[in-house]
Amino acid sequence: MSEIVILDYGSGNLRSAERAVARAGADVTVTADWDAALAADGLVVPGVGAFAACMAGLRSVRGDQIIGRRLAGGRPVLGICVGMQILFTKGIEHGVTAEGCDEWPGTVDRLDAPVVPHMGWNTVDVPEGSVLFRGLEGARFYFVHSYAVRRWELEPDPTGVIEPPLVTWAEHGDRFVAAVENGPLCAAQFHPEKSGDAGAELLRNWLTTLA
Repeated sequence: MSEIVILDYGSGNLRSAERAVARAGADVTVTADWDAALAADGLVVPGVGAFAACMAGLRSVRGDQIIGRRLAGGRPVLGICVGMQILFTKGIEHGVTAEGCDEWPGTVDRLDAPVVPHMGWNTVDVPEGSVLFRGLEGARFYFVHSYAVRRWELEPDPTGVIEPPLVTWAEHGDRFVAAVENGPLCAAQFHPEKSGDAGAELLRNWLTTLA
């Protein structure tokens, strides 16, 4: 059974995420402990609310360093909702720019849609070869957000040696990044823990990548 840490940095639906990952078949601990977060088979980084506040909370427990160290060693990380957004270079909310973890280039900004927030169930456009969405073609997932990454900015490796990330898209007014699979780093803008059977299957799929 995989040992998973849900990173507790004062943001996110911690108990919902804990229950969902446990139901998917993992041994789950909710903690901000440095050693435990580094040693776990997988780290889940949840997040709700404002980008800047999440980053402040993350830095207060050295979560940005934990993420960086895990990825440097090829250790899996899964970001959820704002926990996905903070993996990008920066977020802009109400005219205020905050720096993110910069694991991927890109900007989180307000959705360009008639109705914001984007709240409710939506389908996603999954790329070929996805492991996270295996067996979930046509499934719907639960979103609650007003901000997103609307342009993927990571340039392909010119040598072709490094495989490009698999980017899943969704639409609400315009297109935005709904999920990313990039080696040990995966993320979802929607909430798997609130997405019923589809979300549970996605979490099980993620757990299969930890072996």
